[in-house]
Amino acid sequence: MTIDTILNFLQQFAADFWATMTEMSPYLLFGFLAAGFLSVLIPPSVVERHLGGSGIWQVVKASIFGVPLPLCSCSVIPVSMSLHKHGASRASTISFLLSTPQTGVDSIFVTYSLLGIVFAIFRPVAAFITGVVGGVLVNIFGEKKEGVEQKSEKCSDECCNHPKQKRYIYRAFKYGFINLPTDIGRAMLIGLVIAAAMSALIPDDFFAAYLSSGILSMFVMMLVGIPVYVCATASVPIAAVLIDKGISPGAALVFLMTGPATNAASIVILWQILGKRTAIIYLLTVAGCAIAFGLTIDYIFNFTASIHTIPHVHAAAGNWLKTASAIFLFAILIYGVYRKMRRTHTEHTDH
Repeated sequence: MTIDTILNFLQQFAADFWATMTEMSPYLLFGFLAAGFLSVLIPPSVVERHLGGSGIWQVVKASIFGVPLPLCSCSVIPVSMSLHKHGASRASTISFLLSTPQTGVDSIFVTYSLLGIVFAIFRPVAAFITGVVGGVLVNIFGEKKEGVEQKSEKCSDECCNHPKQKRYIYRAFKYGFINLPTDIGRAMLIGLVIAAAMSALIPDDFFAAYLSSGILSMFVMMLVGIPVYVCATASVPIAAVLIDKGISPGAALVFLMTGPATNAASIVILWQILGKRTAIIYLLTVAGCAIAFGLTIDYIFNFTASIHTIPHVHAAAGNWLKTASAIFLFAILIYGVYRKMRRTHTEHTDH
């Protein structure tokens, strides 16, 4: 590999990284703001009060709550287990656990910025329906005995405790622009780096040449997405590059659904706390719904919209608002990474 090749790659990498950051930053910042106010209006304690008992309505409510709800740094698994510990049925817990990580108010805006309106609408709808389907299946086929030993503690983060205090605007801005970037900053930057590297390294239409079958590419994306974890927002730039390189919109949606919704650690926890039958239903629901919705969105794009993917750098660079937003977004993500590293270091020092 020559010096010129390396320099060309670095130049293309930097251009693609900044183009993606510039395109998505106004939407993600607005999403952070909306997430901050949602954290004030709908804290996890409110969700707990509404998901007690069993039945279809609780499953539907769990999925409705999960679609837009911004979660704090304790992550979706402990919050979901806390819901179960405080009276939510297995079905409601699984419904919440399926719909919440697939999307969120911040990822909806990023999806719109990089993938267009069809994806932005379809993705939360798919998350909601997946949650309902999973909850109903657990109601019918899951373990009937509720009382499995609880091994997780109640979420004790600031946004979960939610003490009775005023200063709503301050708390909303703090959550949206400090706590949330701390939670997703590292994953977001890693997602952007992966997307930029893929864009610079992989030839156009690469996947179209090797994964020409829509259903085959969906299964490949599912096998990639299920064991690994990538957060709902960070997965969007990667999906946009995959589409740009020849993956069908449906296969990209499969990745967007399975990557955030499943990972090896969450499956083990579900198996231990909610039971093996419930964990299997959870996995089958994610896989089945991802393929079904992937085929559906491919059908939609075949007859309607043209997809919006990552823009060329020269198109994005001229807008001063996007440039200013990108600088601000990059700064708060870097600060979020630093804040999380400092917090982790403090916890290790205390132990």
